[in-house]
Amino acid sequence: MIEAKEVTSEKAVLIGVITQHQDENQLEEYLDELAFLTLTAGGKAVKRFTQKLEKPNPKTFIGAGKLEDVRSYIETHNIGTAIFDDELSPAQLRNIEKALDCKILDRTNLILDIFAQRAQTSSAKTQVELAQCQYILPRLTRLWTHLDKQKGGIGMRGPGETEIETDRRIIRDKIALLKKKLTTIDKQMAVQRKNRGKMVRVALVGYTNVGKSTLMNVVSKSDVFAENKLFATLDTTVRKVVVKNIPFLMTDTVGFIRKLPTQLVESFKSTLDEVREADLLLHVVDISHPNFEEHIASVNTILQEIESASKPTIMVFNKIDAYTHETIDEDDLITEKGKEHYSLQDWKKTWMNQHDVEAIFISAINKENLEDFKDKVYNEVKKIHVQRFPYNNFLYDEYTE
Repeated sequence: MIEAKEVTSEKAVLIGVITQHQDENQLEEYLDELAFLTLTAGGKAVKRFTQKLEKPNPKTFIGAGKLEDVRSYIETHNIGTAIFDDELSPAQLRNIEKALDCKILDRTNLILDIFAQRAQTSSAKTQVELAQCQYILPRLTRLWTHLDKQKGGIGMRGPGETEIETDRRIIRDKIALLKKKLTTIDKQMAVQRKNRGKMVRVALVGYTNVGKSTLMNVVSKSDVFAENKLFATLDTTVRKVVVKNIPFLMTDTVGFIRKLPTQLVESFKSTLDEVREADLLLHVVDISHPNFEEHIASVNTILQEIESASKPTIMVFNKIDAYTHETIDEDDLITEKGKEHYSLQDWKKTWMNQHDVEAIFISAINKENLEDFKDKVYNEVKKIHVQRFPYNNFLYDEYTE
């Protein structure tokens, strides 16, 4: 059996490609995000390799020359891990491992690893384990390269399973078992949601690391875990909140991310059910991020996938304390004003100020504009509450006079 090469360092190189669907600026941002994912997982990105291709190489993702550059750098600098920005096929993974002779991860594998680290409850652990099994199953061949040296001959013929077939069967059985366990968890969570009665449900949704848990802590006066890392929250947290005279339930959900593995969307069904069954969504956005509009689009795509895009929504633009913009000198007649030059006031005059878009600008950590935020939430919750409990109308009089 060939011994696995020992990983001598948690240092990693990042690899991505510029294609017709992904320009240089987008790739830089994706690699920034990949570096943050690597940091969250416990690693450190020390070098980036990029290549311009019409489409990723079906055999090795990048070209042979660039792969040799990566191999040379890894050997010279004693790097233990190479991380690719897109999901690699089983064939690509196998070919790259042979060429680089180090630990190879793709974006999906890295996210699954972070989820595995972050999962605390039985529900989250089961969901992550299911996603990992679904990811591993088609890639099992790379785990059994030592069988390549086995030859046929006396005693090697006849019926029976090879080691890899046995392993595939074990993983398929495990997937079936985990799905059965998740079905039980789904039923338990459905009962929990039913037992909450007819209270209005408000769900915090948004890209990962936009401040949902911080906002939850401020509004509900609770102590939900919050950290400046990706996917700090995996387990759904529900708190009872009272704004003025109306009680409602607020749910903090797992953050979304671009290229979110399909295995995770599928396995986290019970968590996403909290979003599906919410009456009102608070779409939290980190406005200090230079590409927050792309983050909004990514979240909206996932909301459409789980059939929740049409729910009443308040856009909550968070982290206004950290927002900065570039300025144009008055004497500069060449530079055109772009979005990077927009002040908060400029943004408020765009689509964010349309009549059909409920938007509020806040800083959860500094508690800026929180009273305005509570007023907006109160008005939206009140509309739903009045429809659900029309006989309680007299309770609102003292707050509307």
